[in-house]
Amino acid sequence: MASPDGSQSPPVPLGDRVVHYETYTPLDPSLYALSPSEAAFFKAATGIDDDAALKAHIITVQDKAYKACSIPYRLHPMGIIRNPAYEDILKIGREREDAILLDIGCCFSVDSRKAAADGFPACNIVASDLKQEFLALSNALFNTSKDTYPGHFVAGDIFDPVVLSVALPSRGVLPSPRPDLSALTSLNPLCGRCSVINASAFFHLFTEEKQLHVARALAGLLSSEPGSLICGTHLGLQEPGTWTDNVLGGKFDIFCHSPKSWEAMWDGVFTMGEVKVEAILQTIEFMNREIHMLTWSVTRL
Repeated sequence: MASPDGSQSPPVPLGDRVVHYETYTPLDPSLYALSPSEAAFFKAATGIDDDAALKAHIITVQDKAYKACSIPYRLHPMGIIRNPAYEDILKIGREREDAILLDIGCCFSVDSRKAAADGFPACNIVASDLKQEFLALSNALFNTSKDTYPGHFVAGDIFDPVVLSVALPSRGVLPSPRPDLSALTSLNPLCGRCSVINASAFFHLFTEEKQLHVARALAGLLSSEPGSLICGTHLGLQEPGTWTDNVLGGKFDIFCHSPKSWEAMWDGVFTMGEVKVEAILQTIEFMNREIHMLTWSVTRL
């Protein structure tokens, strides 16, 4: 595939698969779409009030992401605010001392930035994605820097045990002090300490087997305190199976859970009765077509 600068680029890794783009697909400004509430958030967060200037700014950052990562990233609708657990997340941030929110597979960190804007202490937010470039892209999108936004970022592959090892779900109070979030180089020090874990548009990047691995790894990070939760949204189907999609010049074979299979997976990750799993399948419009999205939460009891 020809990269945005016209040179040849290698096949693109996406999740645990490699995507072959037959042709370079330029960013399409017609696909830019923000709801009124999303536009209000980005205006407040970036300090850009003019609609045309905001659109130009966001597309410029998307183009930077394309050049840095060879994938035509688009701002997904903010999944976290569409989750019924969102108010519980904000309540945890307000009422639980030193509550940690982990935004896994964060991309531009839009979800966790929104949570911070709505009152979850940014100093207790950790965002994580595969490449360090996403931190710079997030700062570029929101016109911030490490000096003006106190959130934290950890780069790394979630399947690398140096970054995140699978541990049994936490039970009881942890004796050691909370780690210094500003010094994190992996997610392992957060074992049993995350009050909220957000995973938007993340699980569907992986095979069924690797989705189970991710679930077990995140379960080990979750605090045992009642009300602690893992939540997210991703592609789903009425019945579990593979969905093939052709978009932006690339072909994707995506394993999708159903609400029932998703609930069964988490009930196997935790001991029966430790968590409440809620999952709903909704049809939304995305890039001028309809797709099925699974919106879910896993809450410690």
